[in-house]
Amino acid sequence: MKPRQSSFWKVFSIPLAIGLLSAMGLFSALLDDGAWDVLSWIGLGIPVWLSVRGLLKR
Repeated sequence: MKPRQSSFWKVFSIPLAIGLLSAMGLFSALLDDGAWDVLSWIGLGIPVWLSVRGLLKR
């Protein structure tokens, strides 16, 4: 009999990555100007883009 694998990472890997990316964007927005602003725009823009893409796909 094959052991049943946990589906925890299958379910929560993408939302966890989106959450970490958002947290990185928010934290980098607090640090400084210049390159940190670019990093914060990327970190906060990718989750928004993924959400809009998911809504338009429906």
